[in-house]
Amino acid sequence: MKDYTNHRSGFATIFGKPNTGKSTLMNRILGEKLSITSPKPQTTRYAVKGILNTDDEQIIFIDTPGFLKPRYEMQERMAKIIDESFKDVDLLIFMSHIQGFPSDYDMELLSIVEKARSPVIAVMNKLDITPDYDAQEIIKHLPDNIDDTLFVSAKTGKGIPELITKISSFMPLHPPYYDEEQLSDLPLRFFAKELIREAIFHNFRDEIPYSTAVLIERYEEREEIIVIRAVIWIERNSQKHIIIGRGGSNLKKIREYAEEQFSEFVDFPVRIHLHVKVNENWRKKGTALKELGFY
Repeated sequence: MKDYTNHRSGFATIFGKPNTGKSTLMNRILGEKLSITSPKPQTTRYAVKGILNTDDEQIIFIDTPGFLKPRYEMQERMAKIIDESFKDVDLLIFMSHIQGFPSDYDMELLSIVEKARSPVIAVMNKLDITPDYDAQEIIKHLPDNIDDTLFVSAKTGKGIPELITKISSFMPLHPPYYDEEQLSDLPLRFFAKELIREAIFHNFRDEIPYSTAVLIERYEEREEIIVIRAVIWIERNSQKHIIIGRGGSNLKKIREYAEEQFSEFVDFPVRIHLHVKVNENWRKKGTALKELGFY
């Protein structure tokens, strides 16, 4: 039996305003694309756990939705997800951009940081865009309970090894919480759903991505291929024609993107069948949100 006397294991929550690169950061640290990404804010809707395993430690990262003042039922549930992800963690990672810091939005989030019970570090992202920065000017705006501030590029990987070392220093001595081969505690059908959503975010602008949701109706692992049947919810009938496209052209783009990405993720052939359904105002319906996994 393996000796875990000197093994470190703990939880680290990544949070910040929308579109700061939280998902890109976790993917970079893990070396795997676990959280979906896009240039649009609030691509992430769920708390996604990603597990970094080495010989002597296990760090469970929690990638959270971008923090917003809720305007409708779904955003209220997302805010609840963020609140839950703050509880009983060993480290909070506050993330923002170097450029333009601090915005009013940042200062609002930092007022929450000041009340945190867990240790907190600040990660300032986009070093690739803003290589010339005044570290002290940034640090002076951070609350006193920030234990350290690191400057990184989640996109290029610059500063990431130093960040991992810093995060590791906050992890307590503890045996692994999860199997040491495990990358996440979420089922594969969750990642299939998310990659279909990512395809929508990449192919459409304006309100369309935010008006859509994806449900996996069937997930079947056959001997030679994984077959997935999914439904895309939209809120208005006019959006249905946009999502499908002329002759199904847009739906084909979504399907091909999701098949390629998920096949690469599972290293196995994938076939996805998509259909579109109008579910008016689903973002404001409690029953619909429960069906999507928001409680």
